[in-house]
Amino acid sequence: MSLTDEERQVMVRLEIERARRIYEQIGELIRLGYWDNVANRLYYALFHAVSALFIHDGHKVGTHKGMTTLFGQLYVQAGKFSADDGRFFSRLQNMREQSDYNCTYDITPEDALPHINHVKQLIDAIGEMVTD
Repeated sequence: MSLTDEERQVMVRLEIERARRIYEQIGELIRLGYWDNVANRLYYALFHAVSALFIHDGHKVGTHKGMTTLFGQLYVQAGKFSADDGRFFSRLQNMREQSDYNCTYDITPEDALPHINHVKQLIDAIGEMVTD
């Protein structure tokens, strides 16, 4: 199914709004000490921002791993984001996956806290890129 320009703009706006809403949840989860949920929300905040970018540019992807790979190929290699940003997105995806599915993997504040500002910076940068 192909989106009209108007539908694409609506979807992009909704994805960015969702990314920002999810990001806002992180503070409360930190206060509660729910570090596995912090890892989840960090990843999904960025996931929805990157989804907005893909929708904006007309790219489709079917898996989380595919999204991180395609982000690297389309945006890091093109110089729109740094190699560090690409590795960061992949690390967040891996951290989220480990915390969601591996019962012996515990997220600590030291694992999650250093990523909070970087996620916000990327959401803001993507938001600027997709705002027409």
